[in-house]
Amino acid sequence: MRKNRNQNNKKTFRGLLDFSNKKDPFINCVKIAHHVKLGSSIINYLHGDIVEFEILSRKRKGFYLGNILGLIERKKKEYVGAIQINKNFAFAIIEDRKVHSDVFIPSTNIGKAQDGDKVLIKILDWKKQDLSPIGKVEKILGKPGEHTTEIDSILSKNSIEIKFSEEVNEFTKNISEKISETEIGNRRDFRNILTFTIDPTDAKDFDDALSYKKLENNNLEVGIHIADVSHYVVPGTILDKEAYHRATSIYLVDRVIPMLPEKLSNKICSLRPKEEKLTFSAVFTFNDKGNIIESWFGRTIIESNYRFSYQEAQEIIETKSNKISKENSLQDKEYKVDKSIVEAILTLDKIAKQKRKEREKKGSINFNKKEVSFKLNQENDPVEIIFKESEDANKLIEEFMLIANKKVAELFTDIKKQKYIYRVHDVPDIEKLKNLKHIVKGFGYALDISSSKGISKSLNKLLEEVKGKKEQNLIESLTLRSMSKAEYSTNNIGHYGLAFINYTHFTSPIRRYPDVLVHRLLQDVLNKQYGRHDKNLQKKSIYCSEQENTAVKAERESIKYMQIKYMQDKIGNQYHGTITGVSDWGIYVEIEENKCEGMVYIRDIKDDKYFYNINEQSLIGKNTKKKYQLGDPLKIEVKKADLIKKHLDFTII
Repeated sequence: MRKNRNQNNKKTFRGLLDFSNKKDPFINCVKIAHHVKLGSSIINYLHGDIVEFEILSRKRKGFYLGNILGLIERKKKEYVGAIQINKNFAFAIIEDRKVHSDVFIPSTNIGKAQDGDKVLIKILDWKKQDLSPIGKVEKILGKPGEHTTEIDSILSKNSIEIKFSEEVNEFTKNISEKISETEIGNRRDFRNILTFTIDPTDAKDFDDALSYKKLENNNLEVGIHIADVSHYVVPGTILDKEAYHRATSIYLVDRVIPMLPEKLSNKICSLRPKEEKLTFSAVFTFNDKGNIIESWFGRTIIESNYRFSYQEAQEIIETKSNKISKENSLQDKEYKVDKSIVEAILTLDKIAKQKRKEREKKGSINFNKKEVSFKLNQENDPVEIIFKESEDANKLIEEFMLIANKKVAELFTDIKKQKYIYRVHDVPDIEKLKNLKHIVKGFGYALDISSSKGISKSLNKLLEEVKGKKEQNLIESLTLRSMSKAEYSTNNIGHYGLAFINYTHFTSPIRRYPDVLVHRLLQDVLNKQYGRHDKNLQKKSIYCSEQENTAVKAERESIKYMQIKYMQDKIGNQYHGTITGVSDWGIYVEIEENKCEGMVYIRDIKDDKYFYNINEQSLIGKNTKKKYQLGDPLKIEVKKADLIKKHLDFTII
């Protein structure tokens, strides 16, 4: 942020231009608490541009009026669009609705693109006298609507690279899979202790394993063993630079784009059963009351005895039996496990439930939102939408990972001799909570926002009360939106959602680069060699947070794409839905049975002329006073499923 003075002796500021609403763009500035709206028409600028501006008038109606003085930085220059080719030039119609102009492409910059192709274009310039920016075709993605084209579009618009470079692949090829006796001798050996993994059915990158050992005095030793990625990914190498550049694995509906090459992510580092693996472990001794009485951190070697899916582990928890049914079996047949593993899973499940209750009492907010997944055929067409809900087996693993992450962060906080990376989550914005309180009141629910502890307790009560109700998905989504975003930072402000004073990410280094950094920092603490890996940590924290947001955006876009693809053969079908959003151009409706969300445009509501009431988040009929508002049930008919524009259109029945 910079602040200086222009020729008229007015203060100038630096901010981010936001075209989320094309009719009413504004500037976000960290030093100004409210939006800065713009007093004149804006051309030559794009959403996300960093601009210099001045304030023209004082705050009124919750915003300032400002004027852009110039462009400081154009952060995004590449966009996806469909190309329309004329005789001597072309235009790219950009997919991103926040871009308010087509892009002019001279004939020399078209390359081999054909009319109608979906392309990745790069903006080269936007002169003051031009109505459109000038660009060039960077990549031909294919014909609109084709599966490969649309997935490549999602990746390209988010600047996500699929393939690793030849240099990275060559470097990875030379990494040895063998573990030397010297290396084993430098580690604590867990190979003869009962150890297992629990993961999704289709998982290949097994980050974490649990070990279980009975001790004297009814105590238990529980090992949380994490793939020792930092042993193989060494600072300064091309592999480390690539891992940092990617920062996270990305999970689209039909594929995984890994942070690390598959030789590492799915083989060398993956904690596969019956294979010796190098791990970085957090080992805890629990007494008979489920309390931790001793902690140990360090490098280890393990050999996992079992690889369970969540369904298999859940069956053990529910039946308390050592039989795994064919229905849940990864082996596609009924089989038995040793009774010692049943004892281990049931005991760890009991501890996990106890720890979860302890978190809730301290104010942890327990979201249990259903996860959308798809059953795909061989052509990658969705044939079924599946909703996955977190069960006891999922929560068991989650709880022990939380324990490890929390305990590593506590160790960091105790030793203040270097900087560390934390996973932080700020308190919710009070205005968003007021809005949530107003909305849920319409459904008959109360929300206490008078104190921090009261908020978390009240939110948990709300989330429990809506379970099984028609409004459950809507209220869970609105509650999530009212929360701050979790992020990485060297400034430890705690984690509000988990009610932890100290928290970090230690448990998923195969798919998250911050965890790799945390492993290095932890080893420095154990070696008492402080300051070796704490350079530029805040810069790295910000970058990894940004990459995480990009990954989440791409994942959501792939889900939206598959939902629209699923609805393509359902034009004319009628469904019951719930209003999930209201704007001045229409209402968003989510179908109850499959959670697909579409739009009813205001122009398609024919019984009256409707106006948007921003305070009530509703559309109100001018003559009839009929009201459409958030949470209302609605019966709709599917009008259009546009795979190219990624849009579902509904009409009201």
